[in-house]
Amino acid sequence: MYRYHPRKAPDPSLWLSLDEQERIRLIESFHRGERQRLPNITVHSAFHAIVENQIAENLDAVVRAMARLQSQGLTRHDAVHAVSWVLAMQLYDAANASSESQGNSAEMQANYVAAIERLDAKTWKEQASTPSDA
Repeated sequence: MYRYHPRKAPDPSLWLSLDEQERIRLIESFHRGERQRLPNITVHSAFHAIVENQIAENLDAVVRAMARLQSQGLTRHDAVHAVSWVLAMQLYDAANASSESQGNSAEMQANYVAAIERLDAKTWKEQASTPSDA
């Protein structure tokens, strides 16, 4: 695999055979080629890679969300961003939770899956474009 383009899902077996850093590098290369201005291209690309990994690993909730979001009018690239946004929000919440309220990994996974199942294009467009209070 020499190129990545979020418009088309990479071949799962080929994608998963790559080293994680190579996956991220391919995604960074795509975004540099698009001349997109990103606050941190490596972090952005890492989130892309995580979502692509989940798709390639056939994580049901993510696969369903991708199909749902695209049927609601998002491009595949934007659908990857929407799922990445949910992942980022879940990681942010976990990082900022007190040690007493932090769940175990199974609970965190269940929360992520539930959030992915609730995700729709309209909500993502509204919430992702709203500036954070933080």
